[in-house]
Amino acid sequence: MPIPDEVTGQEIDPSVRQELMSLPKGLADDVARNLVMVAQLLDEDPERAYAYSRVALRLASRVAAVREAAGFASYATERYAEAIAEFRATRRMTGTVDLWPVMADCERGLGRPERALEMAGAPEVQKLDRAGQVEMRLVAAGARQDMGQAEAAVVTLQSSELASSAVHPWTARLRYAYADALLAVGREGEARDWFAKALEADQNGTTDASDRLAQLDGVEFVDVVPEDETPEEPESEAEPEAETKAEVETKAEVETEVDITDEAEPSTFLDDPFKEPQKSDDES
Repeated sequence: MPIPDEVTGQEIDPSVRQELMSLPKGLADDVARNLVMVAQLLDEDPERAYAYSRVALRLASRVAAVREAAGFASYATERYAEAIAEFRATRRMTGTVDLWPVMADCERGLGRPERALEMAGAPEVQKLDRAGQVEMRLVAAGARQDMGQAEAAVVTLQSSELASSAVHPWTARLRYAYADALLAVGREGEARDWFAKALEADQNGTTDASDRLAQLDGVEFVDVVPEDETPEEPESEAEPEAETKAEVETKAEVETEVDITDEAEPSTFLDDPFKEPQKSDDES
């Protein structure tokens, strides 16, 4: 696949670059450039990111960073079977448990929420850092909801991290998930409060908490007519019918009796009323 000339491969994380040093230089550069494309496109165009990840995988399947990148590209395009295979390969190569939560979420994607819950209770979870444990809690709550256990999902998300007023990269998502779980069990007032708390912590716009709040508050958004759109001109009035000869003569007789110096200027009025902007439904 074509890669822009400005992408050199030097943009990747130094730790990944270190892994690629086991490859011949030319090959390492090619792999690095493909990995850069995966990282750049993963959010905005996951299908293209997936295509670049397959190229990197063909070139260097024995590099853990390549297998991990291929896993995330597969995950982003909902190819969960491929994703979990790549994550397992990465874990075998590195011996780390960092990918345990996303592996569990792949089990959910494959329609196996029970397996995801088993993974949530596995010893590997205790080896995760705090962020990883929060991710595992989010996956477990999602699995509970998949199984129709809405109340259990609420309980699963209750934790010291949720109660903390400190803001971390995962705080907004945790609060949002809790608000969503509360809403699912009919606790609308509490859900609104937690959507508001999620919005306070959402510094990067990772959630749609503001939209959910607006929906709960019954706020309707108004579409403003763009400035470059000119209102349609009203249809011109039909030309008056031609006056008959008798009408013309009568009118002339009346006008001769009027003192034109006393004739007032006609008043003028706005013909085009302002149009009210159209309203749109709330975004879901």
